[in-house]
Amino acid sequence: MIVADVVICGAGIAGISAAYHLSLRKPSLRILLVDSGPPLGLTSDKSTEAYRNWWPGPDGAMVRLMNRSIDLLEDLARATGNAFRLNRRGYLYVTTDPCRAEGLLRAAEQTAREGAGPVRRHTGSPGDPPYLPSPPEGFEGLPDGVDAFLDPGLIRRRFPYLTDQAVAVFHVRRCGWLSAHRLGMLLLEQARARGVAFRSARLVGVEIRGGRVQAVRLSVPGGEEAVATGCLVNAAGPFLREVARMMDVELPVFCELHRKVMFPDVERVIPRDAPLIIGMDPLPLSWSEEERALLEEMGCSELLGVLPGGAHLRPEGGPESPYVLMLWPYAARPVEPVFPLPEDPLFPEVVLRGLAELIPGLRIYISRMPRPAVDGGYYVRTPENRPLIGPLPVEGAYVIGALSGFGIMAAMGAGELLAAHILGETLPDYAPAFTLDRYERPDYRARLHAWGETWQL
Repeated sequence: MIVADVVICGAGIAGISAAYHLSLRKPSLRILLVDSGPPLGLTSDKSTEAYRNWWPGPDGAMVRLMNRSIDLLEDLARATGNAFRLNRRGYLYVTTDPCRAEGLLRAAEQTAREGAGPVRRHTGSPGDPPYLPSPPEGFEGLPDGVDAFLDPGLIRRRFPYLTDQAVAVFHVRRCGWLSAHRLGMLLLEQARARGVAFRSARLVGVEIRGGRVQAVRLSVPGGEEAVATGCLVNAAGPFLREVARMMDVELPVFCELHRKVMFPDVERVIPRDAPLIIGMDPLPLSWSEEERALLEEMGCSELLGVLPGGAHLRPEGGPESPYVLMLWPYAARPVEPVFPLPEDPLFPEVVLRGLAELIPGLRIYISRMPRPAVDGGYYVRTPENRPLIGPLPVEGAYVIGALSGFGIMAAMGAGELLAAHILGETLPDYAPAFTLDRYERPDYRARLHAWGETWQL
């Protein structure tokens, strides 16, 4: 029988980061990383590949986790010559609603109190603080916090590609994006250099005796294979619940299908040095009477109403690249994961129309959109959209998952935190916010009802 000190089920960015940090802290560990597909093959690069430390309320746990994760990303970038192309262009949160602008300003002030950096108000007056635009590449020497542009005239001068209706723009600064695949493969390469083994196999069973993990069973060509181990890490992404149920553990998680569109911006509507741009306002789309009738006939009447905010895009590639990435989870709801992903031929046009309300220059593509490429994956969420990182009720079993739409940005911090749990190291003060047993604490359950939709910012 094969023997491993730790078996990690799932070779997405979460499982790879766990293997990386465990092998970094204790190279003598025999670590087996198991996945039925290739590493990073499901969801890890099916997003904008972005990161942020801006996580409004209701406490500072997410800010502290993300700050730590970004610290680790920056350290790794420095040590490798920025092999995964980390930048710090920031996020632009845009609203045309004065009431929403006030809410965003309160959220910015709260994140500042929690450690995300100061709020700098820009009102078009002589006493405004200086504003340092983000360079297209690199991450050193740039401010953190938020530059809050609260004067429409100033917004038009600074960001002329945005709608004239914008009343507030929040440029959040410790944010940007990177190459998720390069990051994941770099972590995997370093972990394997320290002895981590990767096995293409599917976990089909967990043997538990005396309330403790004793072994796992793998489906391999020709049958099944047992691996003796006292430690199993559930990093199975969209199959997190399935693996937990092998140990009679129920996890409070669900999957959402998220797609992204990449298309060539041949008219150069989006500046190649632009930050990631997010429209915060719910909005109805402009359809002709003929289009409305067709959507009704297709059973897509939900597209005729007011859709939620959250449409976003960013440039992809260098200065000569024409490509833009676009996302909008306007129809996100709990679903069962199905592969290959179900098709949605309307998705590119709906996303484009939503973003054209934010960036009017994009309207040129509505009647002649360049051929888009669409892919996506499943985000795994808890009810309050915070991850699960830590031990499970079965001794020797752990979980790192429910990283929702923030898996890339949280992976380094989450992997380090999980390693601390497994190795019995001192835990940071934010660790209890991410363990499964938080749902057993009456104070936490009460706060869930009070949080509302705060976390969605």
